[in-house]
Amino acid sequence: MTRLPRLLAFIAACTISALAIAQSQDPPATAEAAEAVETPAPQAEQDAPAADPAGESTGKPSSKPYVDLRRAKPIAGNAAAGQAKSELCAACHGPQGISPVPTFPNLAGQRADFLYWQLVEFKRNPDSPMSPLVAELSNQDMLDFAAYYAGLAPTATPAEPDADVEAEAAPADATLARRGEQIYMSGDPSRGIPPCQGCHGPDAGGHVNALHADRDGHAPYAAYPALRGQQAIYLQTKLAEYRNGKMRDSTTDFVMTGVGERLDDDSIDALSAWLSSLPPGP
Repeated sequence: MTRLPRLLAFIAACTISALAIAQSQDPPATAEAAEAVETPAPQAEQDAPAADPAGESTGKPSSKPYVDLRRAKPIAGNAAAGQAKSELCAACHGPQGISPVPTFPNLAGQRADFLYWQLVEFKRNPDSPMSPLVAELSNQDMLDFAAYYAGLAPTATPAEPDADVEAEAAPADATLARRGEQIYMSGDPSRGIPPCQGCHGPDAGGHVNALHADRDGHAPYAAYPALRGQQAIYLQTKLAEYRNGKMRDSTTDFVMTGVGERLDDDSIDALSAWLSSLPPGP
């Protein structure tokens, strides 16, 4: 086989593997799906795997249903209303959705569906640092915030973070970034790591079929985020949370947990270095 067919075969195999991982952690729905009051997508009645206080999977069921994003429909919000309510968000994420703090994500130009479902997850999980900030938000508030930040033009992270912030993003190491690009594009067969581009797109701007709804109106890939130009430290933290089994609230969490379990510190650092070095935008 030539190099291209081998690569395509590996990508296909890894995609099947990732779906198998998700299904192995995604309990079969044996009862009717229930629709949550403030989430348009149904939640499965079965329990998702729980995590112990240290963040490691216990293998025991949780008492809380997970959000099934495979059946989510595209969201719509009022961007102007979101802007009017965004003053508090600007303190951490910047007035234009570009965070001056490397531990917080950039929001400008991010997928609206991803932003919305992240807010839903924060609202559902009281242990998140974001949870107190979203506790009083209505479903419409979350839709509006998502629409507003998705509509902002993504730009480079400010060169001079807030002087009170100790953690500053260092320039990406070229060798490390090249390793990250290799993992993102081709995965790492020796570790069972699938190519990230399968879900987040070859340009790291999100899944290529993100807004293509199926015949039932579901858009299962809409909540997959864009990663290019994101804060490196934020990416490192998020990938480590998936690796440690801390993210267990949705079907996309299950997929990413299966991938994260295969990432060591070097792989996480490499991926974060490359993605953060990319210019923001589609």
